[in-house]
Amino acid sequence: MSSLLQTEVVGPFEENCYLVRLPGTEREVVIIDPGDESARIISALDTNGWTPAAILNTHGHVDHVGAVDDLKRHFDIPFLIHADEAAVLQSYPAMRSLLGLEEGVAPVPDRWIREEVEVQISGCPVQVIHTPGHTPGSCVYRVGDCVFTGDTLFAGSVGRTDLPGGNFHQLQTSLRTLLDAVPEDLLLYPGHGPHTTLAQEKVHNPFLRETILQ
Repeated sequence: MSSLLQTEVVGPFEENCYLVRLPGTEREVVIIDPGDESARIISALDTNGWTPAAILNTHGHVDHVGAVDDLKRHFDIPFLIHADEAAVLQSYPAMRSLLGLEEGVAPVPDRWIREEVEVQISGCPVQVIHTPGHTPGSCVYRVGDCVFTGDTLFAGSVGRTDLPGGNFHQLQTSLRTLLDAVPEDLLLYPGHGPHTTLAQEKVHNPFLRETILQ
């Protein structure tokens, strides 16, 4: 386990919540995609002696935001997400009902990300790469040398585009954006499954190979 990053696989959809130490700080972290099991996430933070500074979401699907409200209240920290995810967040109660989950209220962002290519969290620059396709406001974030791809890109696959707001052609464009913006040797941490790199995905991911050949 890296001393700078911890992964908590949470909820019935086995979603990756990341606790990421902010470069230049001793104990401050950003929580990326807290999808469920807030008590487990709080315990992990306490065990490490880490202080969360913010919650940052790659997108607003139900399996990625389920613990946001609990963590906001417990730590009194802001929640950031792209403005184009507003409709996805609004569908949160309906999606929980559709999936047979307990009722829930959509978390309310404290800050909408719009045209920014970088946001500051506790003085640490976090690169923002808007990658619509899986959802309209999907984003990839780079914190130090770690890249968090949400459901835009997985090891060997990509996020589905058949849900409301999904668009496969937009996703292909976003994959090209990633290829231009992210060094191929950096570790990519997706919303589900193991970490990877663009170098690996260029070889093994048929969706990325298709994008390269276009």
